[in-house]
Amino acid sequence: MPFFRSILDTVDHRTGFRSIIKGVLYEHIPGGARWRYVWGSTLVFSFMTQLVTGLFLWMYYSPSAQTAWESVYYIQYQVGGGWLLRGIHHYTAQAMIILLALHVLQVVLDGAYRAPREFNFWVGLLLLLIVFGLGLTGYLLPWDQKGYWATKVATNLASLTPGAGEALRRVAIGGSDYGHLTLTRFFALHAGLLPGLFIMVTALHVYLFRRHGIHAKKAEGRMDTYFWSEQVLKDAVACLAVLATVLFFSFWHPAPLMAPANPSEPYSAARPEWYFLFLYQLLKFFPGESTIWGAIYIPGIVFAVLALMPLVGQARIGHAFNRFVIVALLIGSGVLTWIALQHDRQNEEYLLALRAAERDAERVHVLASTLGIPPGGAGPLLRDDAYTQGPKLFAKYCSSCHRFDGHDGTGKVPREKPSGSDLKDFGTRRWLTEFLRPEWIDHEKFFGATAFKEGDMTDFVKKTIAAYSDEEKVKLAKAVKALSAEARLKAQAELDRQDAQEIEDGRLYLTARKGEEKGLNCTRCHKFGEKGKLGRAPDLTGYGSKEWIEGIISDPSHERFYNEDNDRMPRFRTQGILDETSIGQLADWLRGEWFEPLRGNDGRVIPGQHTDGG
Repeated sequence: MPFFRSILDTVDHRTGFRSIIKGVLYEHIPGGARWRYVWGSTLVFSFMTQLVTGLFLWMYYSPSAQTAWESVYYIQYQVGGGWLLRGIHHYTAQAMIILLALHVLQVVLDGAYRAPREFNFWVGLLLLLIVFGLGLTGYLLPWDQKGYWATKVATNLASLTPGAGEALRRVAIGGSDYGHLTLTRFFALHAGLLPGLFIMVTALHVYLFRRHGIHAKKAEGRMDTYFWSEQVLKDAVACLAVLATVLFFSFWHPAPLMAPANPSEPYSAARPEWYFLFLYQLLKFFPGESTIWGAIYIPGIVFAVLALMPLVGQARIGHAFNRFVIVALLIGSGVLTWIALQHDRQNEEYLLALRAAERDAERVHVLASTLGIPPGGAGPLLRDDAYTQGPKLFAKYCSSCHRFDGHDGTGKVPREKPSGSDLKDFGTRRWLTEFLRPEWIDHEKFFGATAFKEGDMTDFVKKTIAAYSDEEKVKLAKAVKALSAEARLKAQAELDRQDAQEIEDGRLYLTARKGEEKGLNCTRCHKFGEKGKLGRAPDLTGYGSKEWIEGIISDPSHERFYNEDNDRMPRFRTQGILDETSIGQLADWLRGEWFEPLRGNDGRVIPGQHTDGG
């Protein structure tokens, strides 16, 4: 239309946009359009995708130690489509690493790094460093356990740099330790400095590329073409393939968000992203003081070799040498990455730590979605949670003697044999029934490795109970129900209500002395209710209840428990080993009672509604 044509003519007169577009679209391509030329366009497309998604993420992100994880959680679970936005940003960052590696490979194999294109090759290597920097700085921003500890390892390696290492580390983390300033500096690098550098260096890269044109050997039978339209079509298809791949991974495995960063709790499952795994594996070959070789010297030498390729390529066999080197480097990196992955798959300690980390991540999501995030941040959600802290406390303070279903509470089986009872299901009818079986009492699951293996209780079970008549066995079964009912376990509350009469009968059997019609003679050694005396054996009043378990953990040598017969168990509270909160969490976990949300018929959590039963 004449009106719009006149507007375009005016704009073109002021800006010259038509000549710019013509220069871009009708760039000469020797030998015609090829799929091998798409890598540059896919990289630009990926970076633009990162800019757009990063901008929207920035609108919600709050870079502080108390709000970073919380804002990412909000994006992931509460912003409409936030999980997809994060997924695209997360996986496009990884796609850029692959595309850049393929681009460098193509440039070296085609010899497009040689004169007069040396500077463009060096600019490309600088882009490679910037992309790695973007990956490293972005890893920390969720402020979760995974990113925190992986970044800590990376910055500690930077401190090995000769001469200025410690100064570099302090500048990077903003002081002597990791915290709020570390996060804000990494955010400034990730969202400000590095993208700005990338744009400027990319502009220089494109300028140098257009100055010298495409380097290509004219293939026989192939005619020269322009960028428009065949190459544009190939580039568009390649960009769509990249986007489709990113979307596939975003839907198949949404971007992870682990538990909030906790500097006081080491993260054994910490690993760098896959594109840094080859360096992680390389470091294993240089233990101790030789670490500097794997962290600084060898990567520095490799990068220097890459930078010298344009000069080496001028020699007669230089190009062949460079092609061998680039292929060898990519294969070597791939092999190291594969070794690292295989080692982790066979590393039981790592797999246990990974499963524990995934449980913590799932648990904090449950707590946050049900209870909400406290004003001070999400950290206390897990620190105050018996389900999370119980197994960790048990593994640290109890597993040197006891087991929990055969392991240390976290799934790891200690090398040393247990010297105390297995406490899985402690206080339940099942546990007590097995404990009172003559063939089990001196098993390692109960008294087998304790000072009580040859004691009065073992003797009573193996001789007296073993000789019980059928009638006495019925009485014993009711006594077990009565004793288990003392624990007031919510998991068996309904059973206790159903068996109220049997429990009442069982209490009589527990308190009656031998010779009496209903007596099992338990109060000869134990105190139960008003019968018996303290000091000889543990008080069975409230046996297995939270208060009872807290008491025996606090001071097992108290007259209410083992008195002077206490077998090596520390007095955790009176000796200052554990505080009241930790003892309470441990007791709740042993009893299987912690915060649990109510769920609908579809299994989804109902916000704000919960039960305290495990």
